[in-house]
Amino acid sequence: MHTDQLRALLAVVDTGTFEAAARELHVTPSAVSQRIKALEHSMGQVVVRRGQPCAATAAGEVLVRLARQQHLLEQEAQAALDESAAATELPIAVNADSLATWFRPILREVADWDGVVLRLHVEDEGHSHELLRAGTVLGAITSNPVPVQGCSVERIGGMRYLPVATPELREQFALGRGVDWERMPVLEFNDHDDLQRGVLRGRGVEGDPPTHRIPSSEAFAEAVRAGLGWGALPTVQCTDDLDAGRLVRLSAREHVDVPLHWQSWRLRSPLVERLTEAIRHHAPTR
Repeated sequence: MHTDQLRALLAVVDTGTFEAAARELHVTPSAVSQRIKALEHSMGQVVVRRGQPCAATAAGEVLVRLARQQHLLEQEAQAALDESAAATELPIAVNADSLATWFRPILREVADWDGVVLRLHVEDEGHSHELLRAGTVLGAITSNPVPVQGCSVERIGGMRYLPVATPELREQFALGRGVDWERMPVLEFNDHDDLQRGVLRGRGVEGDPPTHRIPSSEAFAEAVRAGLGWGALPTVQCTDDLDAGRLVRLSAREHVDVPLHWQSWRLRSPLVERLTEAIRHHAPTR
């Protein structure tokens, strides 16, 4: 594998076409094609699925991840040799609830790091594996403890979610000593959000209650406070409201615990190690 071949592969995957990759690399499309063909010949496998847009094959994803790791190390080396070098990019996947709560102090830490820019991908903690597998991000906050090939994983803590609603909404849908789960409106973050569905399944609810979709962590919490529907909120987002009586728990004991893991590329990078240490320090213990 040659560096120019890996860079050509990365450019094709990132831009989607051989022509756009050629413009990015300041070479001809023919040169890009030759480099990809040479890489495929040396690997004995197809690494690019030609289409609109072009995409990496399973074998190509392994090489894309290698190319991004190589690029990160090159950026770190350039920064160490030249203070005017371009900023080193740190692409990370983080779920919306973490970004809205415990991850914020990490942003303040990184603000003091010279020559670093964050590239955050907001993705559900259970669905960030694809970004790691494709090499799009160097690390991800995930609920999945199974490491992606080429990555290390460690448990960093977890988040507890409480099913809550406004007192008025609970009273409106009161049923005996509980609530009418099948009729009471519920919120969901997106298609991947299984927190509320899990609570409903545990209650034996088979129907589909009225469901509002709010794809923003802060707006989701505000929608619960507004009485639009009930939702499972992280304890840090609802403790004050519960204490003040603005929200009530729909079940005194019911909660959902979501484990959090940090998966990152397995390579010796001072920046990745520094980021990992910051995440360990600020991650919630539960």
